[in-house]
Amino acid sequence: MRRLLVFVIGLALLLATPGLATAQPARSATNQKAVEAVIARALSQRGVPFAYGGGGASGPSKGTVAVPEAEPALPDQAEVDAQSLDLAPGLNVPSVTPNVAAPIPAPTPAPAPRIEVVGFDASGLMVYAYAGVGVKLPRSSGEMYKVGQKVLPAQALPGDLIFYGPEGTQSVALFIGNGQMVETTDAGVAVSSVRTKDMTPYLVRIIA
Repeated sequence: MRRLLVFVIGLALLLATPGLATAQPARSATNQKAVEAVIARALSQRGVPFAYGGGGASGPSKGTVAVPEAEPALPDQAEVDAQSLDLAPGLNVPSVTPNVAAPIPAPTPAPAPRIEVVGFDASGLMVYAYAGVGVKLPRSSGEMYKVGQKVLPAQALPGDLIFYGPEGTQSVALFIGNGQMVETTDAGVAVSSVRTKDMTPYLVRIIA
């Protein structure tokens, strides 16, 4: 009977104290310093270029980026005039030549050429940031999503990893608090506002 009474009193206190059941335990001073070091290490790389496959525990490394496609050249007026001669009068459509074979389909375009760049991709930056405190993370964001402690976005703490795409396979960023994160962008490593579009249901906490 006494145990039942204690349980009922405890349950009443829990229900009467909003948020108590989901309150986050405070990090130890040692773990808090470790998280601060992780964030500082990531921030120290701001401006380093994006490079697919680049980056690791020791810093930026060779990766690749796609070569930007050149804008197609506009035809000069002489070309336009020459092409207009092939149009049927009054219809504004190419003239038809009878008994012409069907056109051959265009070949599949080749992949865009890539060049080597020294920098980070998303997971490479996270590996580098955590390596500074002796934590070894998997090299891909999809594998990173499988480690650590899953936490809801509402429970996020600085140092947690934010993932994008199915099972975190698209990208990963480092939450630094105040609605901001460190990530790799086309312009390089940068601090951005946290985006919720395509975010996975959970963040991952590496240092509790």
